[in-house]
Amino acid sequence: MEGLTLSVFDLTGKNAFVTGASRGIGRVIAVALAEAGADVALVARSADGLAETASAITSGGRKAFVIPADVTVQAAVDSAAAAAIDLLGHVDVVVNNAGGSSFMATFRELRLPGWEKVLRLNLDSAAYVCHAFADHLLDRGQGTVINVASVAGVVSSPFLAPYGAAKAGLISLTKTLAVEWGRHGVRVNALCPGWTATDLNRSLWEDPAAGPATVATVPMGRWGRPEEMAGPAVFLASDASSYMTGQVLIVDGGQAVSP
Repeated sequence: MEGLTLSVFDLTGKNAFVTGASRGIGRVIAVALAEAGADVALVARSADGLAETASAITSGGRKAFVIPADVTVQAAVDSAAAAAIDLLGHVDVVVNNAGGSSFMATFRELRLPGWEKVLRLNLDSAAYVCHAFADHLLDRGQGTVINVASVAGVVSSPFLAPYGAAKAGLISLTKTLAVEWGRHGVRVNALCPGWTATDLNRSLWEDPAAGPATVATVPMGRWGRPEEMAGPAVFLASDASSYMTGQVLIVDGGQAVSP
């Protein structure tokens, strides 16, 4: 039984495509998939960051292909997907991790170009990637998509309205694709991190006042660590979740259920 339990997490022979792989949660997920046995195509705008992720993967004996691309541009996504399929031969696991928000503001003070920018990065990019891989996954009759959303997509998000709306939209897209693609052997699930201490929000979690205040309503009383998303990602990518699709896996220290 022990061998069976461990083998369902094995990704040997699988190939993955990960966006936002140059740092933070994206890097953690890419490396975790490789440690489970997958070869990985790495996508982000930062070639230098991707090179660091690739080094971490190849040092462990797996293959990594760096594909610099701006995932907010549909043509760039189409090219990146085609390149990944060409380099890897096929793709089994698609991870839409690119996202984030570079500002906080009340909705009243929000400038609408900011709204559009955040939605392009957090929702449109994932739609572009899913559309680019649709034929490949459905024609092969297998595969799994992991859309990295956020707890912000399932609870209110004061000062982060566009980010929360985009992640809620991504969760909705996840459920719809799960229904449309399930009969074709393709699973689609969402991974929703809570407040996670990444370089992107370092100024917030390192602040001695704002850091603790931000997670004051988190029952576990602390920020999440990027590496705490590795296990959930491998679970969703592997046969360990083979009868699971259209689901929202929340990893947030209890924030979403806190009064």
